[in-house]
Amino acid sequence: MTDRNALARIRTAVHQVHARTPAHRDRAVDALRAFAVLGVVLGHWLVTALVAGTGDHPRPILRTASPLHYMPWLAPISWAFQTLAVFFLVGGHVATRSHASARARGTTYPQWLRARLSRLFKPVAAVLAVWTVIATALLLTGADYGTVRTLVKLALSPLWFLLVFAVLTAATPLLARLNPLWPLAVVLHVDLLRFGLGAPSWLGWLNLPAGWLVPYTLGAAWTRGELDRRRAGWILLAGGAAATAALVAWAGYPASMVGVPGAAISNLDPPTLAVVTFGLAQCGLALLLRDRLRCAMRRPLAWAAVALVNLSAMTIFLWHQTALMATTATGLLAGRLPGLHMPPDGLGWVAARLAWLPVFALALTVCLLAFRAYEQGPRRTKNRPSRVIRVHRGGRPTTPRTVHHA
Repeated sequence: MTDRNALARIRTAVHQVHARTPAHRDRAVDALRAFAVLGVVLGHWLVTALVAGTGDHPRPILRTASPLHYMPWLAPISWAFQTLAVFFLVGGHVATRSHASARARGTTYPQWLRARLSRLFKPVAAVLAVWTVIATALLLTGADYGTVRTLVKLALSPLWFLLVFAVLTAATPLLARLNPLWPLAVVLHVDLLRFGLGAPSWLGWLNLPAGWLVPYTLGAAWTRGELDRRRAGWILLAGGAAATAALVAWAGYPASMVGVPGAAISNLDPPTLAVVTFGLAQCGLALLLRDRLRCAMRRPLAWAAVALVNLSAMTIFLWHQTALMATTATGLLAGRLPGLHMPPDGLGWVAARLAWLPVFALALTVCLLAFRAYEQGPRRTKNRPSRVIRVHRGGRPTTPRTVHHA
């Protein structure tokens, strides 16, 4: 009876989420955002290893390693889970649409920007505070400095993405009509200079904003209606895939679309032309899948799952590396475990790592329960009435309803 009651409550909650979603909301956008976030999370969990060693230090020393270093033929894994381009595509689309709506309502640019960035950066404060305490405690208790540096670097690595995303969001009014070919040309010339003509390697960091500006401005073009035809999606998919294959096969770019420790060239740090063209192919595929995703999101259970991910997207993104490290550190109490502390040098490690994924997910769920309020705000009590906003269209009030922000 208890199980039946629990299932009934879940079913009721799922249908409530479905029913309360505004009819005009494009659920495909939320589905693509959820896919992009979960792709990054799973990608990191699959290719990031913390190998335990002792050395001259009395405590275990952790260093990062990647199965892609030992087994480069696994590079296609990075093609499936390196989904940042899709996130920037959705981000550019949502931001330009939001800014246009804000202007129509008479909202000022500072008000709009503050609303866009507040939910982005509030969860960051919790991450910085917790990891400041953790790092200080580890150093004071005699932990190896290199290990602490490795852990902090992994925990805070998602912040580079937020910084770039915030800068592009702030520049949305200037980027709303920028042709994606301009930042693509910047990436092309930067790579030509540093790889072909021997320019200084620091020049590659110009690609950090330029590379992610390509999918972001594609998102703006989506808002303008320039990518509505399926032909645009096919051109991006076929052209991006062909260009990436040519760059890997004949121009010496790595096949892996993520960084590999010890590799001479990283496609991601900073972005290269290969990862940008690969992102074009991903964006084309995302655009082609829009109609199917809209149909799939009509199912209450599928939509509730996507809505749940979107509600905690930044918390998931910021804490997924901490969940991995917490599991790894706890596992050390039982000794060096396969899939956690062993070198990722064979398929046995891959099989063991797959078995650890549910444990990582459980640890991430604990982080979500602890820190979701920084993204979602404090939960309302049952006796406290929800704030309802009356939406006006053409000066006429419509039925009051809760407004959902993209």
